[in-house]
Amino acid sequence: MFGRERIEYKSPEQVLLMRRAGLVVAEALAAVRERAVAGATTAQLDAVAAEVIADHHATPSFLGYHGYPATLCVSVNDEVVHGIPGDRVLEAGDVVSIDCGAVVEGWHGDSAITVVLDGADPADIDLAATTEQAMWAGIAALSGAERLGAVGEAVEDVVDAAQAAGRNGGQRYGIVEEYVGHGIGTAMHQPPDVPNFRTRDRGPRVRPGLCVAVEPMLVRGQRFSRTLDDDWTVVTSDGSRASHWEHSVAVLEDGIWVLTAVDGGALELGSRGVTIAPLG
Repeated sequence: MFGRERIEYKSPEQVLLMRRAGLVVAEALAAVRERAVAGATTAQLDAVAAEVIADHHATPSFLGYHGYPATLCVSVNDEVVHGIPGDRVLEAGDVVSIDCGAVVEGWHGDSAITVVLDGADPADIDLAATTEQAMWAGIAALSGAERLGAVGEAVEDVVDAAQAAGRNGGQRYGIVEEYVGHGIGTAMHQPPDVPNFRTRDRGPRVRPGLCVAVEPMLVRGQRFSRTLDDDWTVVTSDGSRASHWEHSVAVLEDGIWVLTAVDGGALELGSRGVTIAPLG
């Protein structure tokens, strides 16, 4: 069933299949997080995720997508997104954003985390924490929202509050605008777009069956970015460090469920006054 922007609305049974994919992604990211330490290569992290996905008889969403050559995107320091794993060795203090997707019976899950290695600049720790907070605020905004634009408003509110609190030295975090959240289901990327900032267009109505990936990307400097010669890796134009967090979320009859969080988002959403909906 399709509506505005040909959005693919899911049945409860289809959401359960997406939950299976989401749990594979969650397990893969948990395993990678443990291995993301100084001295590890980004290729080694990729191998960990590939093994977990294969163990569940799932397939990677990213591998082969428009020719992408790996299971993960691993973006380090000034790399915002789409970093290709390879022989780069992680160093103390690195900021490492790790994006993972998996497919189960044709349905996708997609999630990203930022790991800040020991010895990091406290400002980088704040960056990652603020980006994660912005993601959860955007997800929480889906609960009871009339329009999808509520997500971007909530993300930008977190950025504004961080500046008011003097985080990042009182400089406003940049919100990368060229890369936004998206619908997810039988394809990894599908309508609707989910901006991480306020827009004039309030977006489509939020109704049961809508499944989206909420994924803010914040930087310590200006929001502008560029793509390297590999045609994948996106870096900040001013060399400032970046953070990327993401979860896939389903809107159900009685609320929302975070498909790529092991607890469905209960802990983080509960702290924000949101109760997750029953699943199944």
